[in-house]
Amino acid sequence: MAAAEIRRVRKSVNFRYDGRNGNEKTKGENMFPPFPEKRAAQACEEIARKIDSGEIGVIRVTKESEERKDAGMMIGALVCRDEDGNETVIASNSGTARRLDLRGTEILSLPSQYAEPVASAEEIARALSGNDAEIHRLTEEIGSEKNAEKRRGLESKRKILCAQSLANVHALYSFCCADGKTRTLRDICESHNAAMMMPEGKLPPTGTGDCCAPKLLHHAFKNNLLPVSMCEFFVGNGGTKKCEPCDERCGILLPAMLGLKILFRDDDICAIDKPSGLLSVPGRTEKDSAETRFRRLFPGSPAQPAVHRLDMETSGILILALNRESQRAMQRQFENGDVRKEYVALLDGVLAKNGIPAHGTVETFFRLDVENRPHQIWDAENGKKAVTEWQVLGVERYESPGGTARNATRVLFMPHTGRTHQLRTASADAHGFGIPIIGDSLYGTKADGERLMLHARRIEFTHPRTGVRMTIECGEAF
Repeated sequence: MAAAEIRRVRKSVNFRYDGRNGNEKTKGENMFPPFPEKRAAQACEEIARKIDSGEIGVIRVTKESEERKDAGMMIGALVCRDEDGNETVIASNSGTARRLDLRGTEILSLPSQYAEPVASAEEIARALSGNDAEIHRLTEEIGSEKNAEKRRGLESKRKILCAQSLANVHALYSFCCADGKTRTLRDICESHNAAMMMPEGKLPPTGTGDCCAPKLLHHAFKNNLLPVSMCEFFVGNGGTKKCEPCDERCGILLPAMLGLKILFRDDDICAIDKPSGLLSVPGRTEKDSAETRFRRLFPGSPAQPAVHRLDMETSGILILALNRESQRAMQRQFENGDVRKEYVALLDGVLAKNGIPAHGTVETFFRLDVENRPHQIWDAENGKKAVTEWQVLGVERYESPGGTARNATRVLFMPHTGRTHQLRTASADAHGFGIPIIGDSLYGTKADGERLMLHARRIEFTHPRTGVRMTIECGEAF
């Protein structure tokens, strides 16, 4: 495989989401497109041509602001299939000030639908009207106030009113999701803030919900349509340019609407960031799982698409296959030890106090405790050998949900084998470190509101079809 191709592929998948800084990327600017783009991109190009020719009109809904005058617009297309296999194209544009006029228009020789804004411009204007006059008055007063202390007081009042207005707007937004449920923007943001360990009550950016992607998916799920292909384009004086869903706004909404945060996807495999608390595969009684949600989005995938497992309480990268050939090829790599994985954990104490060096490898032997499933117990004779390499990343102060603080050790784990609860037992058991991972309900203690501080942050493998060696990274939220 040519080096140039390897660099190209790695550039597209070697992301790092720095969860501790709020779902930001240090590599890549936008979230990975959740669905194939080719057909929807053709639809966007056709829409752009028809806008240019006047076949598709652009209707102005609200008065154009000076700063937006002559600005381009984002358009999006979603090719969908109904329960009978009939296809349609849903189109939309970002914002609420303009809308596409698709009346009587076919796109890709398919019937077309327009995805209306989730909240209309009129509804937004009414939500803002209560504080609007006072905000403008304060702005004028701030501009003329010479006393710095008084100016800060006025700015504080304005900030409170702006936050109230933004909350009023956010209350207008509810989204139909892939699982058939409707979720409010507030609930989505609360879940996002909790998962990313961000401050409670943190508001999303202005305009969240007005991008093309959430409008298109909301319309599709509301009408029981299955997404097949989705793409977004910027249309302006300089021509058209393909874009991807943004991290800032869509990065909050799309994982909640789809049920999965997709890190990478092509025609063969998909990598997701599995949240803590979600099963990798369906259980005996609990059917909700990463596999269940994946097959809802990609029903043509194998019946058991996950090619490996993560514990329910462990978060991080999980690989799923989109076809049987890729499933078999990926499973062989895991069986043969050709996949390299890295995990980050926060251990409940200081390893150095237990005489544990900063780097090393430990061998442990555990088996299932048949009377206390799924707990694993030490058994030097009958236990399965597990080999774990570790690297201490540092000692830091950990604050529990209850507000108490204590010292903790951040550790990078590089497992050389793939045993059940391998890292949890290596940490907690006296034959390993003797210090459990924070939030471990099986081998340590878990406080109310606490999660297992274990995250699969990096995986390296060979692509099952192209043979390219790939690396995918997803930083921990803790």
